[in-house]
Amino acid sequence: MLVYALKMLIGDKVKYIGIVLGLCFASFIITQQAAILVGIVNRTYGLITDTSQPNIWVMDPTVQYIDDIKPLKDTDLYRVRSVEGVDWAVPFYKGLIQARLTNGIFQTCVLLGIDDATLIGGPPVMLEGNLIDLRMDSAIIVNKVGAEGKLAEYKDGVSVPLKVGDLMELNDNRSYVCGICEASRTFQSQPVVYTTYGRATTFAPFQRKLLSFILAHSVPGTAPEEVCQRITQHTGFAAYTPKQLKWLTIMYYMKYTGIFVNFGVAIILGFIIGTAIAGQTLYNFTVDNLPHFAVFKAMGADNTLLVKIVLLQALFVSVIGWGIGMGAACLFGYITQGTELSFSLPLSLYFLSAGSILCISLFSAAICMRKIITLDPAIVFKS
Repeated sequence: MLVYALKMLIGDKVKYIGIVLGLCFASFIITQQAAILVGIVNRTYGLITDTSQPNIWVMDPTVQYIDDIKPLKDTDLYRVRSVEGVDWAVPFYKGLIQARLTNGIFQTCVLLGIDDATLIGGPPVMLEGNLIDLRMDSAIIVNKVGAEGKLAEYKDGVSVPLKVGDLMELNDNRSYVCGICEASRTFQSQPVVYTTYGRATTFAPFQRKLLSFILAHSVPGTAPEEVCQRITQHTGFAAYTPKQLKWLTIMYYMKYTGIFVNFGVAIILGFIIGTAIAGQTLYNFTVDNLPHFAVFKAMGADNTLLVKIVLLQALFVSVIGWGIGMGAACLFGYITQGTELSFSLPLSLYFLSAGSILCISLFSAAICMRKIITLDPAIVFKS
């Protein structure tokens, strides 16, 4: 009878396709919008992800998120180094700077200054050139997206990417491109420029204090959370592990921007629309097939078996609808990769999408179950 239930479902092609399309639409919207949201969130703390060497970030205690720069004094670096449990600590500069290309166009870039001696804080992947080349005079490393995008020049209508050996000006300081790197896109998709800390403080607009962050690492065998507490107690600075700083950034954007609300509304609407379409179509399918269910009851089938039939039909269409919708979302992500559109599809989103579609199907099936359980098998003999 369970096999017959599937044949009965597929046999009504119009309603079967309608249910699948409703679930497919819901699956696609939920997955696609959630993936874009995750991609945007990843961009907000991309610098933390790229800077993998330290397990402690030290900053001014009033900093609210990674882009909220409140500089420290250079002497504060030695105070952090003196804290028990700190293995090493290096300076790190982060700020915005005006870049002037050879054609005279100005472009705002994110300038990152890494430790001169150890080069800790450098780009995660070098595509051209070597990180050690930053020790050359006026050397900088530019991320690939920036070099091929906003820092590219147009000659005869053709985009010419910035390449190793090219020159540019950073706040009226001559710079030499010694490498191209792969780095996470920024929240505002600005080009990212790496150089040494000493050179960055020279390029940057004059300020009394220029030390943006202190990157540190705990002594092996010592929990970084414990060292963070010691740094805060002895220096008064805020100290976070990379995970804590990421969550601090996420909570700031969640609280002070409408990103989560906007995408949350889209995800909820996809869920509601999918429920309405699939639920209504499945209910109509059940009503149209009440005589068949009445025959089952007249033949001795109990309510448990009939409930299993409805659940099987609901689960069958949910798997197909989810699979098609998820496939469409993955195809969308593949087509848009490398563009300005943020899209990230972690494994957790697969389970979130599958769980959402399962909830839609079970809710729709629950509506139909009540109709079937209260069905009088005598209607078979009344027609």
